[in-house]
Amino acid sequence: MAVQLCETEVYRLWTPERMTTAVIFASPHSGRDYPPEMLARSVLDLQRLRSSEDAFVDRFLEGAPREGAAALSARLPRAWVDLNRDETELDPALIEGLGRGAAGPRVQAGLGVIPRVVSANRAIYSGKLTRDEAERRIATVWRPYHATLAALLREVRARFGRAILIDMHSMPSEAVSGAGPRPAEVVLGDRYGAAARPDTVAAVETIFARLGLRVARNAPFAGAYVTQHYGRPASGYEVIQVEISRGLYMDEAAIRPSAGYEDFRALMARAVAGIAAIGRESTTAHGSLAAE
Repeated sequence: MAVQLCETEVYRLWTPERMTTAVIFASPHSGRDYPPEMLARSVLDLQRLRSSEDAFVDRFLEGAPREGAAALSARLPRAWVDLNRDETELDPALIEGLGRGAAGPRVQAGLGVIPRVVSANRAIYSGKLTRDEAERRIATVWRPYHATLAALLREVRARFGRAILIDMHSMPSEAVSGAGPRPAEVVLGDRYGAAARPDTVAAVETIFARLGLRVARNAPFAGAYVTQHYGRPASGYEVIQVEISRGLYMDEAAIRPSAGYEDFRALMARAVAGIAAIGRESTTAHGSLAAE
């Protein structure tokens, strides 16, 4: 199947010649095009800046168009603009000119839409950013990405009667290391049932489990802005956040593929194919328009 690529400074969008599934894949945190101005201003080197990046996750989605699904991935890094935050989650400890109103726990932790820290609570900058600079990043990065994502969801919903967004992320292996002797390798977040239909989540869980992966739901990650904002299953929009343990496929300290990377990449290709098949259902319960 022919694949079409739409590429901007903000994102890459791969679409098949003809979409055959209601599933959309996205990777908002795998961007690795670090702006020169960020590298010049940050007190961290590139290796440390990359510690909060979902490195290589976008590569797991390369086969999605061959399965009839669209795949959207960010090009700019999470440390520059976090696309899984609301654009209003601005951090007064980082951005000048903000009042000291009540801030949510993510902002207080330095993980707002313009992050103040990366992994291990390392500060990105030595001082504050201007409000104009923060607004410019939101206007030029956050809004174009979300405008494209929202339009894609509407298009798929109109064609198939439902849209299922699989929002792909990675998690440090230490994030689940304390969860018993056999911690989860994949965590599915659906906001405790609010963002996706139970049967859809169960089907995705089964796909990963049959591939030999240990799966948990909503702990420690239930889904952030994308899951909460776009997940409206009663209206035909479902979102499942997928967190994959980085220890499965990369050297987490060096931020490079591990010896088992290619095997795991092949495993993920099978997962993508299986998840795409979920969106080919043509039942009246989902209002499918698959008879197109």
